[in-house]
Order: sequence, then structure tokens, then C-alpha cells
Amino acid sequence: MTSRHPESTRHPELSRRALLTGAAATVTAVATSQVVAGRSASAASANGTLVHVFLSGGLDGLSLVAPVDDPVLRKSRPNLRLTDRTALALDREFQLTSAFAPLERHLKDGHLAFIPGASDTRLSRSHFQAVDACNLGGLPSETGGRGWLDRLADHLGPGTAFRSVGIGGTLPRSLVGTNGALSLGSVEGLKLNGDPRFAAASIKAIEGLFSDINHPVERSMKAVVGALGVPPAPSEPAAGVTYEGIGVAFRQVAELIKGGANVRIAAITSGGWDTHEDQGTADGGYLHGRLSDLAEGLAAFFADLGDKASGVTVMVSSEFGRRVAANGSGTDHGHGGVVALLSGRKLAGSVLGRWDGLGQLDGGDVPEYNNLFNVYGSVAQSQFGLTDAQVRKVFPKRQYAPMKLFA
Repeated sequence: MTSRHPESTRHPELSRRALLTGAAATVTAVATSQVVAGRSASAASANGTLVHVFLSGGLDGLSLVAPVDDPVLRKSRPNLRLTDRTALALDREFQLTSAFAPLERHLKDGHLAFIPGASDTRLSRSHFQAVDACNLGGLPSETGGRGWLDRLADHLGPGTAFRSVGIGGTLPRSLVGTNGALSLGSVEGLKLNGDPRFAAASIKAIEGLFSDINHPVERSMKAVVGALGVPPAPSEPAAGVTYEGIGVAFRQVAELIKGGANVRIAAITSGGWDTHEDQGTADGGYLHGRLSDLAEGLAAFFADLGDKASGVTVMVSSEFGRRVAANGSGTDHGHGGVVALLSGRKLAGSVLGRWDGLGQLDGGDVPEYNNLFNVYGSVAQSQFGLTDAQVRKVFPKRQYAPMKLFA
């Protein structure tokens, strides 16, 4: 805080108590709002965690998955297209970049899938507008400024303060709203004391601070501490698992899940996907390296979770795709992109949703064959057992039509 209370110099003890009381009241408001809001909503029947990874900048989806030996791609991007020599085979005559080779086992087991041609008519080619709409699940005027993941939390029942978490220094816009989501850089940074042996004593000490202040916070503090839960002690990854790059963010989510923090929603944002130039080729270069980092992080995350991965679904998306034709050494902002799913549950195929090819482009862009928010809603519904009516509340002004994503 930059302001100073005039009483602070005259009554330091009173000032300290007032500060602690005010801080506790803030914690109370955040923590209890999650518990109360969850209990008043109709709880979803399914358990588990949804992790939304947002690639900010506009991922070139055709460098991730693309139809095999497509004549339009041969002509429009001869140096950027995927090649049979290195790409991995998918269903429906699609292929996957070799950068995703770390996830090949999950692909073969039916736990990795892609939805091409995903977008929404309300998304422009402006990063600011499209990112904002993607985080809100619609336009600001339609959503009241609440993020779509925050509205999703309305339907997930009670939980701890770790029910909705954003990994990073700033809370993702998708989690901004009324449910008090938590933003964290690391699990270790959340510890009440760096040594887990003193966690219980620290909780007791916090409760004791409010035992004689004759304030409403005294009566609620014990319940609040219980609602917050104690973050799990930082743990080492499973044997053989190494986290690097974006994997460091996945590690935080893994620690919370393995530690029993009851994470229902986690959001990770990754920047640097705006490849106007020096994009690289299908077999190497900047974008291939970024996709490799993403795949390695996802593979490490699921390996670290072990059996707990069975209840986790990761959805990866971006604000828009790129234009079909290359522009020099890169690609410009386009429309239809791709959504990737990695789930502990078996998926209905490796390429999901509608695809009518690249014969008729949308002004040079991949057409919108699958509405992006319809995909979001279908993933959330499948993960948490939501009703169609609940999904429509998460995505207002959207004619929802469930997609079959899981086997």
C-alpha cells in the first residue's frame, strides 16, 4: 500500500491489529465467497480437473495438424506444410507435427485429439479483441466482464481456495469474476512457512491472532482457514520427469493435484505465438521448437500425475489461427484455428468435429467449421457433467450444440 494511516505513528500496536483484521476480512471475503457460492449452485456430478492452456499470439494451427498432402497447402505454403516424412498419422487423413512426438503414446492410446477449423464470428484479427473475447467466452457486453472459467466455477460446487487457480503473476482474464480464483507463481511461494513441519503451527497461530478482538472475523476465522486448506508441500516430480519451459507452469498444477488441493479449474497462459516472420519449417525452427516445448511439458505433466491423470483434461487453444498462405517467412493473422485435447479419459478419435476441407477458404483463412465456444462448452460439459442449460449460462448469447468428444 502507498497510503499511510495518520494513527500509525501514534498507536503502532493498534495499527498492526487493524491491519491484520483488515487483511483477515479480505481473506474471509475471498474464501467464504467460494464456499457459499459453490453450495448455492447445483454441483456437477463429475470430478476431476480441467486445465485450459491459452497460447496468446495466434497459433498457426496448420503447423500443428493439417490434412495430408493437401493441394491448397502445397501451393500456398510449400515450405511450412507438414510432410509425410516426419509427421505423425491421425484419423480422417490428417497428420500431426513431429514436434508432438513426446505425446505419441497418448495419441496411440486414444487420449490425444484435435478439433480443426475452430473459431467464432465475433473474433476479429485484433489480438486485443480476440484474446479478450476468448477469455470472456463472448463479447464484454454479453458476459458482464466475467471470465468464462469463472462462470464455469458457478456450477462446480463447494471447494477450497484452490478450486480455481491461474498459474503466473497475473490472474488470467478467463478467471476474473466473483468466485475468488487464486493466482500463483509457484506452490512453494504459497507456503505459510517454508518448512512443512510448521504448517499446522502456523495455522494455529493465525487463528490465535483473532481470538480476543471481539470482531465478526473471530467467529469465521476457523472456518476460513479450513476452507482455504493448507497448500501441499512442494514435492519433487515423479522419477524420470523433468519440467522445462512451459512445463514449469504444469509442475505447479501437478503439485496441487497430487497434494490433494481439490483443483477443479487451472489456467495457464503462454505468449509468443505470433509468427509473422521466421516461423521456421515443418521440421524445425521457431514454431517447431515452441510446439516441442508444449508437447514435452504436457508429457511431463501426465507422467508426473500418474494415476491421477485419469481425472484430468487439458484443453489448448489460441485466439485465432493464421492465414493459409505464407507471407514470406511467416504467416499473418487468420480465422479458424485448432483446439488440442489431452485427457485421462479416452477420446472419440484423434480428429474431432466437422471438417469440410480447404477447397472453399474464408477470404484466405481456414473456415469456421467448429465454433470455438461450442468446443469450450462441450469440453466443460464432458469433464464436469454439466447440463445443456448450465453450459448456456457459461456462454450466454450462444446457441449451444453439444459435440461428441469422448468415447
